[in-house]
Amino acid sequence: MKKSTLLPFFLIFVLLCTACKTNTEKNQDSTQMEEVMKIHDEVMPKMGTLSKLVAELKEKVDTTAVGQQYGTAMKDLQDANKAMMDWMRGFGDRFDSDEILNGKALSAQKQKWLNEEEEKVQALKEQINTSIEKAEALLNKG
Repeated sequence: MKKSTLLPFFLIFVLLCTACKTNTEKNQDSTQMEEVMKIHDEVMPKMGTLSKLVAELKEKVDTTAVGQQYGTAMKDLQDANKAMMDWMRGFGDRFDSDEILNGKALSAQKQKWLNEEEEKVQALKEQINTSIEKAEALLNKG
């Protein structure tokens, strides 16, 4: 074949490869976004548990050593609650609803942010679960 005949096939091949890469990147973004939202959805229902435990602990806080342990556990729960609210606000400021809910492709900057947010939400999950476990253990002792 002549070079001039190969050029259109080469261009079509390059375009197809580019289209496939873009689609793959979009799916990767979507999958990562879905994972971040899955973690959020897993810990969000625990916010009620946090509030309930804070109320239970608040009644037991006093100046004794045990009372101070209740106070520390209560503060940990309140910090976890605040961290969740701060994370949601920050996440909502960085991404629009199409990116969060519909898998809209992310810019390079937003992909970097999503990587950061995935780390943050993992740490948040750990903070929430740990504060709940410690508070429940303390309440079960007393």
